[in-house]
Amino acid sequence: MNAPPIEKLNKHLANLYPGKDTSQLAQKLVDAFAEVDVEPRRSWSHRDVFLISYGDSILDDGREPLQALNQFLDEFVGEAISTIHLLPFFPFTSDDGFAVSDYQNVRPDLGEWTDVAGIGKRYRLMFDLVINHCSASHAWFEQFRRDEKPGKDYFIDVNPVIDLSDVTRPRATPLLRPTATPSGQRHVWCTFGHDQVDLNFENPDVLVEMVGVVADYIIRGASVIRLDAVGYLWKRIGTSCIHLPETHEVVRLLRTLIDHFAPGSILITETNVPSNENLSYFGNRNEAQMIYNFSLAPLVLHALLSGKATYLQKWMRSMPPGPVGCTYLNFTASHDGIGMRPAEGLIPDDEQERVVSTVKDHGGLVSSRKMSDGTERVYELNISLFDAFRGTFSGVDQWQVERFLCSQIIAMGVEGIPAVYIHSLLATPNDIAGVRQTGRNRSINRHQWQMDELRSCLEDPSHPTARVRAELVRLLDIRCKQPAFSPDATQFTLILPENLFGFWRQSTDRSQSIFAVHNLTGQSQTIAMEDLNLISTETWYDLISGDAMPGLVGEVELKPYQCVWISNPRDE
Repeated sequence: MNAPPIEKLNKHLANLYPGKDTSQLAQKLVDAFAEVDVEPRRSWSHRDVFLISYGDSILDDGREPLQALNQFLDEFVGEAISTIHLLPFFPFTSDDGFAVSDYQNVRPDLGEWTDVAGIGKRYRLMFDLVINHCSASHAWFEQFRRDEKPGKDYFIDVNPVIDLSDVTRPRATPLLRPTATPSGQRHVWCTFGHDQVDLNFENPDVLVEMVGVVADYIIRGASVIRLDAVGYLWKRIGTSCIHLPETHEVVRLLRTLIDHFAPGSILITETNVPSNENLSYFGNRNEAQMIYNFSLAPLVLHALLSGKATYLQKWMRSMPPGPVGCTYLNFTASHDGIGMRPAEGLIPDDEQERVVSTVKDHGGLVSSRKMSDGTERVYELNISLFDAFRGTFSGVDQWQVERFLCSQIIAMGVEGIPAVYIHSLLATPNDIAGVRQTGRNRSINRHQWQMDELRSCLEDPSHPTARVRAELVRLLDIRCKQPAFSPDATQFTLILPENLFGFWRQSTDRSQSIFAVHNLTGQSQTIAMEDLNLISTETWYDLISGDAMPGLVGEVELKPYQCVWISNPRDE
């Protein structure tokens, strides 16, 4: 291996801690990665699909949940995915894993590190680095309460009389947590809630601690590191305390370490914010290699509820391609709700209100955030995505399965890598009982399936769970054979009537073109082949149905919510 990047680390550290001697600190960061010894990893291709799951999304009597999940993947998913995002599987106290009390152990009720490694034998692994905060029960915060080192210096203590109204909040809870210590009551910064206490990265020792966690995750098999809520990492009173320059510098520093010690590993930033803010985490191709495409979910939801591609198409036309060596993670559902901040400036307020109203009609819930003037605004929609598509703005209808599949096919085709939430794969409905049990809105989309019940559903061909899983796996198997769906392939948005949404993809070697067209309505729609600019010397067919396309002057009728991937033949 080449010499450690000490000089480059010193530059990062000088920007974070100006005026301080950073040479020893840079060496500590290098030492934290001393035991990382992994083969260079591949980046991505058209064969990549992520699956998002909790370690205990599948329960089976007599076996550990991680083992049950592995069995489910082997039996019902197979090669349709390449990477499994295991949501936080560490000991925690709240927020279903995102209040971590021990960063480096597996929850005993889920299994052991060997069970994680078992999943990693077949799939690439993505772990969460919950970097902004830890649990109030973490040993560091217990030390803070006792005025003991090192934890006494790991958190942000603020005088409660200071004006913090400029701080961007994702929650409506009070920002400061009163905490009794031997030296008196102190008020500790909590961006997300009082059980999730923000870490103080102005203390270099905190940075060293978290770099050590990253190194451990890579040693444990993670090839993708998700930086949870990273936008809030650095605080400076008098600012919004989101996306500060120091936050971007920390991401660049982590990228430097990973590129050197674990080449091919991927950093992905989770920043549930408007599109332009989200895009900033590509940096100058020196921050995250991958960012969540947060605006896609609310735009697809609106398009299919309204039957119009107006705002989805406008956004798609203005989205820049991923920089060289960077790409998007395209998802329509996850363990969280459907974020509405990424729709700001893209969907007019009155149209957003129609989406909110319809989601409520379909059994969904709404979570809010506090604005600087004290008012609250919708932050996210909490609903099973399958149930979100029970109907449209016009009411509930018979097209739920078809409408839902259309949403997934859109996400499979657009530039980037698709990520499928396990409850989308299984068409899981709203878990109202889970919300009642926990009192948390997000539990509506965090169901735990019992394997016997799930198997019964999957063995009934008429059950929505069986229908959706079988079709999604079939479609993903088709997708992973198409180089035109590479994250690096060219994309161009098609100009079509508003009730259709389409785009063109072309492989990097230009051997394959795919025209992806989606009917957003419950009525049949017709497309004229001449409107797609197909090359006249090629023969075209639909990858999804296998049907040949008519001549260039012909027409194709799309049934309600039908999608087509019109492709030219190519050499396998």
